[in-house]
Amino acid sequence: MSDRDLLLPVASATSGGNDAVVAPHASALATLWHLLTGSKIAMVGAAIITFWTVAALLAPWIAPYPPNTLDPAGLIYPYPSAMHLLGVDHLGRDLLSRILWGARTVLTVAPLAVIGAAALGTLLGLFSGYRGGVIDAVIMRVGDVLLAFPKIILYLIIIARFGASALNIILVITFTAAPIVARIVRAVTLDVKNRDYVAAARMRGESPLYIMFFEILPNTRGPLIVDFFLRLGYTAVAIGVLGFLGIGLPPPDPDWGGMVKEAYGMIFVWPHMTLIPAAAISSLVIGFNFLAMGLKEAAQDG
Repeated sequence: MSDRDLLLPVASATSGGNDAVVAPHASALATLWHLLTGSKIAMVGAAIITFWTVAALLAPWIAPYPPNTLDPAGLIYPYPSAMHLLGVDHLGRDLLSRILWGARTVLTVAPLAVIGAAALGTLLGLFSGYRGGVIDAVIMRVGDVLLAFPKIILYLIIIARFGASALNIILVITFTAAPIVARIVRAVTLDVKNRDYVAAARMRGESPLYIMFFEILPNTRGPLIVDFFLRLGYTAVAIGVLGFLGIGLPPPDPDWGGMVKEAYGMIFVWPHMTLIPAAAISSLVIGFNFLAMGLKEAAQDG
């Protein structure tokens, strides 16, 4: 499913009519909690994400070994054992420790990248939808150009040019994801900017910035919350793909995608070395997707 396929259902989740308008003073956390408790699927997704978040936060204390410590003796029996609960990798490093520390990486880089994309996309979408005219046309056409490129190609070009680092990964994902966020915010802005309470704000003499950020922006919370968690899943996959292609975070720091790359040539000999980090990526992405789907269903039902 592409970003374009998700645009309309996400944007329509809270902008279908007058009854869907969010109260201007309702907090984002209250909106999120209301949606979360309204869906069992969202609760399952939240439980998975909570598990990985707690594991990442406690990694320095619960990881049995430092993530880069070599244990050549472990290669005598690299499979799960009492000494190494998930086994070791091809260099004798404890897999459980590397999985836990790798969770810290993905749960740091992915949220920062998505927050950056949400902030930039929200600004562009608000100005594009509210101002219209040439500003709208320029912003949307630039976004179309970025969306027309396969994202993995953009990742490869930019990271190959500027080098692999956490900062560069955050920046490239921010700029490639911002256009779709801008489209979502623009759609909601176009829907609500001519409503009575916005007209009343204009009659009071409120500035365009006030109207955009205090009258219109609160109504984008529902769609943005859903898109935020969907995009976290996409970003986790992107980080894994970049690591698998060898242009993710530089070694020897644990990177789930890099761990799959290092061991995929031995999948028929020591399959756990590949399957365990792959399962970690899959479970985290499933958690984000469950949470996003549940929140969208709850918003549509509510």
